[in-house]
Amino acid sequence: MYTSLRTSDRAGVRTLALNRPALHNAFDDALIAELTNALEAAGSDAGVRAVVLTGEGASFSAGADLNWMRGMAKASEAENREDSLRLAHLMRTLQYLPKPTVARVNGAAYGGGVGLVACCDIAIGVDGAKFGLTEVKLGLVPAVISPYVIAAIGLRQARRLFLTGELFDAPTAQRIGLLHQCVPADGLDAAVDSALAALAKAGPVAQAEAKRLALGVAGLDEAWAEAVDRENAALIARLRVSAEGQEGLGAFLDKRTPAWLVQA
Repeated sequence: MYTSLRTSDRAGVRTLALNRPALHNAFDDALIAELTNALEAAGSDAGVRAVVLTGEGASFSAGADLNWMRGMAKASEAENREDSLRLAHLMRTLQYLPKPTVARVNGAAYGGGVGLVACCDIAIGVDGAKFGLTEVKLGLVPAVISPYVIAAIGLRQARRLFLTGELFDAPTAQRIGLLHQCVPADGLDAAVDSALAALAKAGPVAQAEAKRLALGVAGLDEAWAEAVDRENAALIARLRVSAEGQEGLGAFLDKRTPAWLVQA
């Protein structure tokens, strides 16, 4: 059914594994569409009690695929806005899925990969994983994932990480709230199974309402998110076609130093 996504079911748990290991499970149009469709299907399937999101191979997700980025660098502002709206729809679908979601973070997560982790209800990662919101190094910003990342780690931490684009390790990710638990690689499955066992004890209707309650009380209802997504998609589209965005993307794709570092 899917080419970039592997799905499996066990005891009411649907596992969705990003399946582009040679590319560190980076996003492209196909993966975004497949994952969105798979999440929507899981959300409406009465036999699914919980969803686990993970990656095949050594990485969770490296964010944007190079070829996808190359195409977006050449696209118009309108095309970039539509592209960003598709990614925003994926993140929103995961954030508001009416089933408990667990991020099984098996390795590095960058950019949009961090967004996926932040959108899950429970996030458990290996202690060797690295994380980064590196968009500013390309002359861009983590626009469509920003509401979910800020909700996960707080404004103070987001301001630093959005501005520096620095990498951080799994213990730091746990300390700032991106991960709930940080475990050795050989303990990842046991930790995820423990979380799933706890989730299985609760009523599914109550869980869906509890999730909606928490997000609503925090002022993060889905209508608000949809409006913010439109604004953020317009922002990232504008930045991608800007002089600085074009220079940053071009420098990254050409493996050279961007002009602002040369001038510094």
